[in-house]
Amino acid sequence: MTSVYESVQEAADFLSIRVRVRPVAAMILGTGLGGIADRLQTSDIVAYRDIPGFPESTVESHGGNLVFGRMAGVPIVAMQGRFHYYEGYTLQQVTLPVRVMKELGAEFLFVNSAAGGLNPAFAAGDVMLVTDHLNLIGDNPLRGLADERLGERFPDMSLPYDGELIRITHEVAVELKTSLRSGVYASVAGPSLETRAETRMLRTLGADAVGMSTVPEVIVACQVGFRTMVLAAITNVNIPDAMEPISIERVIANAALAGEKMAPLIEGIVFRLPKPAK
Repeated sequence: MTSVYESVQEAADFLSIRVRVRPVAAMILGTGLGGIADRLQTSDIVAYRDIPGFPESTVESHGGNLVFGRMAGVPIVAMQGRFHYYEGYTLQQVTLPVRVMKELGAEFLFVNSAAGGLNPAFAAGDVMLVTDHLNLIGDNPLRGLADERLGERFPDMSLPYDGELIRITHEVAVELKTSLRSGVYASVAGPSLETRAETRMLRTLGADAVGMSTVPEVIVACQVGFRTMVLAAITNVNIPDAMEPISIERVIANAALAGEKMAPLIEGIVFRLPKPAK
């Protein structure tokens, strides 16, 4: 059986001889947010199905490509769509691209995802800057990995989200006059949405938004040494005693609405990125 380390090396070697960009920053674009990649001056596009070891996305609106290019002059690699635990993949498969993008040279990771709002002050179409998270998936992408080549087996998680990137994000939001929420993201296994009781539980635990991704990638990002920032597109707001059914079409539409705010925000942040370490 191929080890995780070997899978990372195989995919990175495959990409390094096929693309012209050596990324400084990496992006993961979730449901309804693949259009952010349109702001890239694209150099190369590689389909997931062509990359050794990569799963294939089965989710509507996920393009299934690794896109290389530049944004605000900065070399970027962007995932148009991600992988999820609920698709039947292991969390090690879900997070393989994070390791590969780091191996390609990226130092900053921007994760963008769709999420259901739990904070009653939020509204559909809002953008939430993630300041902390709850892993409620019931699994961990580092489980069973004792290979020091992958990073520290017990990575510290006290500050998974980079303080300087958070500060820059707030500054750019003010300059763009973009309303920006902040809060805690809870990650659950899915694919079913939350019941009223589950929604009450999540709010009691302190979550401001809930989704089915992001946290596994952030855990691995901490292990490999990424400087990470996460924005969540609020697709709806769940009030336990007044919950309404929501369709995937509505989720995608509201994520796209938030994505229109996210795109210039992300571009402004990338323009202000600290100089990468030598």
